[in-house]
Amino acid sequence: MGQVIKLIALLLVILGVIMVYDARTITRRIFGFGDQNQGALGLKILGFILAIIGALVIFFNM
Repeated sequence: MGQVIKLIALLLVILGVIMVYDARTITRRIFGFGDQNQGALGLKILGFILAIIGALVIFFNM
């Protein structure tokens, strides 16, 4: 059971890092509104939070 939780947490970390790295591309592709800076900032913040949560789950689930 612990391995499944670590796998899910690792996927959260990977998803968070991808969201931070490709925020502008994802915003341009998915959302169609004019202000891309606000969308990219939101995705970067969400990706950072997801990466931190996933890393904490991996760290404390020994």
